[in-house]
Amino acid sequence: MAPSDFAKASIPDVVEQLTTDEAILLTAGVGFWHTHGVPRLGVPAIKVSDGPNGIRGNHFFMGTPAKCLPSATALGATFDPTLIEEVGLKLLAEEAKLKAASILLAPTCNIQRSPLGGRSFESFSEDPYLSGMIAAAYVRGVQSGGIGTAIKHFVGNDKENDRMGSDSVVSERALREVYLMPFMLAQKYAQPWSFMTAYNRVNGTHVSENAHILQEILRKEWGFEGTIMSDWFGVYSIDHALNNGLDLEMPGTNKWRTLNLVNRSIESRKVMARTVKERAKKVLELTQKCAQGAPEVLNGDGLEYTRESDADKALMRHIASQSIVLLKNDNNLLPLKPKEQGLKKIAIVGGNAKAIVLSGGGSASLKPSYFISPYEGIVEALGSDVEITYSEGARAYMQMPTLEYDIFTNEGKRGWLGEWYTHENDESMTPVDPPVKTQYIDETRLFISTSYPEGITKRWTLKLRGQLKPRDHDCDFEFGLISAGRAKLYIDDKLVIDNWTRQRRGEAFFQAGSEEERGIFPVKAGIAHSIYVEFCNVRGPADTDPDEAVMDANPGVRLGGAEVQDPDQLMEAAVKLASEADVVVAVVGLNADWETEGYDRTTLALPGRTDELVSRVAKANPKTVVVTQAGSSITLPWADEVPAIVHSWYLGNATGEAIGDVLSGKVNPSGKLSLSFPKSLEDVPSHGHFHTEHGRVHYAEDLFVGYKHYHHRKISPLFHFGHGLSYTAFELSDLKLSTPVVSQRDVEIVASATVKNTGSVPGTEVIQLYVTLPSTSPLTHPPLMLKAFTKVRDLAPGHSISATLKLDKYAVSYWEERIASWVVESGSYVARVGTSSAPENLVLSGQFVIENGFEWNGL
Repeated sequence: MAPSDFAKASIPDVVEQLTTDEAILLTAGVGFWHTHGVPRLGVPAIKVSDGPNGIRGNHFFMGTPAKCLPSATALGATFDPTLIEEVGLKLLAEEAKLKAASILLAPTCNIQRSPLGGRSFESFSEDPYLSGMIAAAYVRGVQSGGIGTAIKHFVGNDKENDRMGSDSVVSERALREVYLMPFMLAQKYAQPWSFMTAYNRVNGTHVSENAHILQEILRKEWGFEGTIMSDWFGVYSIDHALNNGLDLEMPGTNKWRTLNLVNRSIESRKVMARTVKERAKKVLELTQKCAQGAPEVLNGDGLEYTRESDADKALMRHIASQSIVLLKNDNNLLPLKPKEQGLKKIAIVGGNAKAIVLSGGGSASLKPSYFISPYEGIVEALGSDVEITYSEGARAYMQMPTLEYDIFTNEGKRGWLGEWYTHENDESMTPVDPPVKTQYIDETRLFISTSYPEGITKRWTLKLRGQLKPRDHDCDFEFGLISAGRAKLYIDDKLVIDNWTRQRRGEAFFQAGSEEERGIFPVKAGIAHSIYVEFCNVRGPADTDPDEAVMDANPGVRLGGAEVQDPDQLMEAAVKLASEADVVVAVVGLNADWETEGYDRTTLALPGRTDELVSRVAKANPKTVVVTQAGSSITLPWADEVPAIVHSWYLGNATGEAIGDVLSGKVNPSGKLSLSFPKSLEDVPSHGHFHTEHGRVHYAEDLFVGYKHYHHRKISPLFHFGHGLSYTAFELSDLKLSTPVVSQRDVEIVASATVKNTGSVPGTEVIQLYVTLPSTSPLTHPPLMLKAFTKVRDLAPGHSISATLKLDKYAVSYWEERIASWVVESGSYVARVGTSSAPENLVLSGQFVIENGFEWNGL
């Protein structure tokens, strides 16, 4: 029987035949990435894989190279559900099949409550409507390709520090109108096959055992019939999670739902065997959907592949360029046209120009099948017509850059060799010769996770050997060593870093790793110095924690390094190049060390001396274009000092190509900010109550998240939500609003406006409609709420088009806590239409009246 034959199975019959033990096994995973199969009944195991900006496959360590798409904030910035659906179908679903995965653990559609959140880059927006519509398109696209989605993290996982213990204390109204809304819209318009619960508590109870959220809202109100799975290690009980609606515990490593523990819970009458079978049934239904949707995955060889067509690469380049936001363009400095503008020399500066920055860190990270740096992309786009110079200027890394392109084997192959050793026994610290496996490794950040050789002892050793690429000059070279376990670094047999004997606990490797320890070694010109790292998966003692725990699920070691440079000399070199050039392009920003799963940011400032670099370069050359890379908001204290700013998010494989396309004018930018850029951290709505107070996170800003706060408090952000310029200009006129039609507890209102391209080149514009609820309402409401948007594409100069936007009951409803219902009030509503949420850009306004209000529940 082929695994896909389960597509035709009778689920009730299979459930009837399940033994209690088989049902228990179905409610928890096997290993890290698989569900349990029941061969006796023809039930196949299914494989899941991380997103949300690509499909990594089974392994963090030595993973199969894959397509990396732009970050979720970038996808949100397209304001283009049609394009996102196409990407879901053509790229994500097909990539999942290449990785032998039936379920994509994505999309993430938590709210960007604060840009400090470590995983903010994984979520689409600060706005629930935009988040929900983009999430729905993502889900529709992937699932139309036969691959299931696990929409996450349901709900309130808006920060990383203390994420498993923190309690999101939020009003029911804010919970409904802001944090649940993206999931609600995705369920209404796309029906995800599964929901993944968040790590945190909501109002006192962990979501994985929260009956109000899982049973009352998701199941009963929204009618969700799919599978509810946990986030990885996000289960904290047996009976509470089973009884309150969690169908599947993931992963199968260190799990609660073992045969012994669940049977004991049944015997002690904490859980009914019937309940276990109900949970198992939902897993079987998900398995059947996978068998029906993409049978080739279940019938395949289970191997992972890397394949890319020219069409795939073109689509990745297109989605990346469509997400780029032109924040500022004084005097039309952009696009750069060297011949037309008489440019002879362009200086590229900045720590991100040549760095490999394609995604945020954590479970969103993957090994790219290819990568084009901003420097390479700009040279490709402009280099044939102008001389291009380069200087780093100011270093931007948190941890020393990894050395994938600086370490070679004795045979000259990029990378190094790893030898795996068992120990004398599970409790011993003594490795035993010979190695059980010798492996070529092309990474110097090794998050080994569970990808160590089979049959190895509980404690094991990995010895890594390679050679440093010879330099053309003598220099001091600084190395950095991080270990989730313990490690030592030797150069030419000399101990340079001891991260073994005594450690400092850090946040790397999902908070299992040490702080980075650094050491300097004098490198001689032309010499291939030998590099040797010895790593053991038992972490060493620390002053704050003497625990020498075995790293069984999250061992890792990271070696980075860079030539020691005088910071002042680096800065002066960049300023000198800037002064000699006709135009400067400064590429600056963050990377996966700063924005990552596992911990939150502490500042919105760019790292190191980056801000100083931009200011000094702009002073040396008034024609300075700044390209910023970050998955969320950053502060730009020099914004008034430079004429042009381009925000590029994290763009994946095609990063440099997309940036080059926009800077050169090959692509006219049309991206819009999916979140507000504040002038300072103090202006952020959640400032002062983003941290935990004895485990409680108070959502004190309530409904006033993102741009709603700025409008409510009349605070001007640096750049408004929805902002984004073009190389052409648009004029909006003639707003028309239909009379609301109220029927079957819904509302239909049609708005239209004329859009004219008044510039000189074709362009694309996003028309945004914001609603204000009646001033006669007894409750306080945000002054402005995005409730519709549409994209006018490739409008020719001088041409006009009528843009249509539709509103429904979601656009005019609020949650009434006293009666646990949505309410549409009778009264006069205001609709404002423009090209961003900035007051000066909401150029059209009109009113519509709902004569007879009503209440509703469900979807």
